[in-house]
Amino acid sequence: MPVSSSRIAARMRRIKPSPTSAAQDRTAQLKREGRDIINLVVGEPDFDTPEPIRKAACAAIERGETRYTQTSGTLALREAISAKFERENGLKYSPSEIIVTCGAKHAIFNTLAVTLEAGDEVIIPAPYWVSYPDMTLANDGTPVPVVCREEDGFCLTPEALETAITPRTRWLILNSPNNPTGAAYSRERLAELARVLMKHPQVLVMTDDIYEHIRFDGEQTTHLLVVEPGLRDRTVVINGVSKTFAMTGWRIGYAAGPKDIIAALDMLQSQSTSNPSSVSQAAALAALTQPMDFLPEWVATYRRRRDRGLELINAIPGLSCRAPGGAFYLYVNCGGLIGKGTPDGATLESDLDVVMYLLEYANVAMVAGTPYGVSPFLRMSIATSEANIENACLRMSAAIRKLK
Repeated sequence: MPVSSSRIAARMRRIKPSPTSAAQDRTAQLKREGRDIINLVVGEPDFDTPEPIRKAACAAIERGETRYTQTSGTLALREAISAKFERENGLKYSPSEIIVTCGAKHAIFNTLAVTLEAGDEVIIPAPYWVSYPDMTLANDGTPVPVVCREEDGFCLTPEALETAITPRTRWLILNSPNNPTGAAYSRERLAELARVLMKHPQVLVMTDDIYEHIRFDGEQTTHLLVVEPGLRDRTVVINGVSKTFAMTGWRIGYAAGPKDIIAALDMLQSQSTSNPSSVSQAAALAALTQPMDFLPEWVATYRRRRDRGLELINAIPGLSCRAPGGAFYLYVNCGGLIGKGTPDGATLESDLDVVMYLLEYANVAMVAGTPYGVSPFLRMSIATSEANIENACLRMSAAIRKLK
């Protein structure tokens, strides 16, 4: 029996399912039906969690560390996060200014939940991770997408930020390196944004740093608070272990920021999820306190995949792609395919049509750019083998040649 919409709160009717999850579910369904689908949807490392981290989790189980922890996470893990911030980012946060959450996504959602009032605006540079607008809507806020042009490297400009700020602006969400474009903000670009933000003290800043270690220029990701420490009392730093350590399923994220916001997060978490998994916390502790010997090889692998993907994509008529500075996606411009006719007589009128065409005619699964706020583009995950990338591009090229 279907659930009556009258039973569902209005806030839930404002949001929609994650398009990434929907694309992944559709891909899985087609595979179950026997289709040979190359999956370029998933935004997670295809490496295994490093062995020392897995062993630390097993050891924690054997020691009986399977009970409740503090709501905000174990002191040992928060101390390790504090040390990580100082060691890697040049930021100083005490354990009391840090909370451990059930993934970085959980930290972002809860931060919006404890700070937004009805009608508060959240500036979201586009292309954006698909969940930012819906999490804003779910918490009674108003998402304000600001388009970042391809010719600007998909980065927010100070002029665009200044124009977007109003008396109702509550947050700016800044994600670098970015999902889906891989855009990585330089120190100079951050300084330009900081100068604007310093003029508007009512604007809080959320930095989503989940891809910080996946950089292709060999540089360490510069943090906004290093560029402008004056923003510290109104900035929440979001991070986690999912992408760097291939720990997406362990569900450990964390937030650091002003004590009043962290205390509110602790209160909300105490009445919702309580503490994150104790075993996952033990694994995260190992991740943050042991050498990251595996990381250079992983990043080099992502870079080889990026370079090969760029070479093949840019050779296909109708497609083009800028070189991303980080993360593990290609954000492919498919504008050259819009308006073309398919073999069955349909017309490709949007990037959503292109994605469906490539799924049906090339057996290649990707996500359209429209849900990320800028179209016509395709998000192509390179967190897969070079063989898959090469085969997918060959299939796409063959399918595109059939267009009229």
